[in-house]
This record gives sequence, structure tokens and C-alpha cells, in this order.
Amino acid sequence: MIEFYLDSRSGVSPYLQLVQQVRHALRLGLLREGDQLPTVKEVVAHLAINANTVLKAYRELEHEGLVAARPGVGTFVTATLTGASLAAHGPLRLELRRWLAKARRAGLDDESIEALFMTTFRTTSQEDIA
Repeated sequence: MIEFYLDSRSGVSPYLQLVQQVRHALRLGLLREGDQLPTVKEVVAHLAINANTVLKAYRELEHEGLVAARPGVGTFVTATLTGASLAAHGPLRLELRRWLAKARRAGLDDESIEALFMTTFRTTSQEDIA
């Protein structure tokens, strides 16, 4: 089961953070069809946020066809976002962990690492990769 977290410094609304976390978990194969999302009550208790925020996120995911609510039972994953590239995740994750360790040894803090990654990510085109 997914465990949600919120980053108050991200500038992204809480409901959208929940949506993104579910999408990421689906894309990485961490959530699969049939898996149950935490109940609204559980998320509210864990994150200390308004129930309407969680409901908005779940409705958005339902609208996208990724989850379905079963009244009185919970919200369940109905689709996945994983592709054929799922097998490549393990080696890439290991390589990324090594890179993160190297960046930390170089003295970069989390914010600097994120800024470096995102700037590089945004400025790297598909042609650069090929």
C-alpha cells in the first residue's frame, strides 16, 4: 500500500501531490490493478489534511480511469501506467543512487541536488539521449 507524504516547500497543492504520488507509484509498478489506496480517513489522520483534499485527489484519479471507488469498501487501482521499460528501473535506480551518493559527497544538499537534476532534465532533449 502506498504511504502518502506532503512537501510544503514544493509549491504544488496537496491534492495534486497525492495525485502525482499515485501516478508515480503506478508508473513504477509499486501499485498494481486491484491494490487498495489508503482510506480517506487514514490519509487525513496521517497527513493532518482536510478530507476534501483527499477526496479531490481520488476523484481526479477516478476521472483519469486509474482508480474506482467502491462505496463502503474503499478506492482501488483499476489501471496501471507501467510500460515495457519497467525491467530497466532496477539498474537505473541503482545508478541513480550511486549518483546521489556522489553528489552528497561533493557537498550538495537535497535542494541543490534537486535543482541540478531538474535543470539538467529540462534542458536535455531526446536528441541528446539518442
